[in-house]
Amino acid sequence: MTDKYTYKSEADAGIPGAVSAEAVLGPDLAPAAPATLWSRNFRLFFVARSAAVFGEGMVPVALAAGLLGAGHSGSSVGYALGAWIGPFALFVVFGGVLADRFTARRMMITADVLRLPGAAVLAVSFALGGPPLWSVYALSAVSGVCAALFQPGVASTIPRIAPDVQRANAVLRVAESLMTMAGPAVAGLLVALLGAGAAFGANGATFAVSALCLALMRLPAAPGDTAARGSLRAELAVGWREFRARSWLWGVIAIWTVYGLTVAGPMVPLTATLVTGDHGSAAYGVLMAVNGAGSAAGGLLALRLRPRRPLASGAVALLGLPVNLVLLGSGASVVLLGAGQFVGGAAFAFWLVMWSTSVQTHVPQDALNRMHAYDVAGSLLMMAAGRTLAGPVAEAVGTETVLLTGAGIAVLVVVALLVVRPIRTLPRVQ
Repeated sequence: MTDKYTYKSEADAGIPGAVSAEAVLGPDLAPAAPATLWSRNFRLFFVARSAAVFGEGMVPVALAAGLLGAGHSGSSVGYALGAWIGPFALFVVFGGVLADRFTARRMMITADVLRLPGAAVLAVSFALGGPPLWSVYALSAVSGVCAALFQPGVASTIPRIAPDVQRANAVLRVAESLMTMAGPAVAGLLVALLGAGAAFGANGATFAVSALCLALMRLPAAPGDTAARGSLRAELAVGWREFRARSWLWGVIAIWTVYGLTVAGPMVPLTATLVTGDHGSAAYGVLMAVNGAGSAAGGLLALRLRPRRPLASGAVALLGLPVNLVLLGSGASVVLLGAGQFVGGAAFAFWLVMWSTSVQTHVPQDALNRMHAYDVAGSLLMMAAGRTLAGPVAEAVGTETVLLTGAGIAVLVVVALLVVRPIRTLPRVQ
């Protein structure tokens, strides 16, 4: 039996000799018929997310150019980025509670507005020669807190504006992948032509665009918008009970913490170190662009395929990640490394769409912000720990050994996701 999103081919219509898409791909992977997606609200949210991701991609380039150009050490760039990620990881759970209490849209607009002054201060300061380090760290921390207020609302907004949550997630994943590539490139161009201050100015403009688009959205009241709320502590406790009640949810996050600590966390700095050392910084930049292109391809694939068991299908797709790690750890040529980056990017993007869609369609709307916050906090903390430990461990046993071991662990992660029955059998809602 087909649902309302199942593709109708000529064979479905009874045309002799035609072969249905379901017969070729199987019922789990038949492509879907286009659903009405591009409503006014979705268009505004699409622009808001694209602008935000574009702006976020500019920050590392602007910080590196500004701080190094002002005579500070390379470690100052890492400290500035750390000053952002620490507060984000610590406050994102509270951001989920506040989004459930005051509505996600209000919290996202508030976060964007609060980030504008900081970006303006950095833009002016770097244009005039460079701010003191303490102010850069402080403003980075404030930006991290604002991001923590913003992020949980993304998950709960999508089901409210899109009739087809998977298609919406896939479209947004493609756009975010492209903006992740475009942001650093434009920031580099602005730095080269006008200096780091111009890049921070453009970054601030993306917050304004995002806030304006979100303000123009018109959303109907969600079931929990007018419900009586308890104390912050009580709502955290309710969110935790909702989280524990879903074995597939906490099962994935528990498995993913291992992945973040041992694979995803170390992979970024070790890939940068290995590729830059062996092939130069230009090759590393090209490989990251190829990874972004792969991510866009994974989003497009998720736009077409609608597996009946999304988490199981996403887990199988994750087998593309150890391929990338094996190539990195075995000293492959740049061409093969590019192929690995493309496959890895596509695999991870497909998994993210399946995961996001599962959470957004299986968790009640009035608890979704908190669930998403628990997911982000757990994943981010373990990835941060993995990045911190990557250097010392690689020095002790070798970068290649860490990457190849990570490939083995990545395979075990896929096995674990498929072995746990609530994860493997979780059905598609739409």
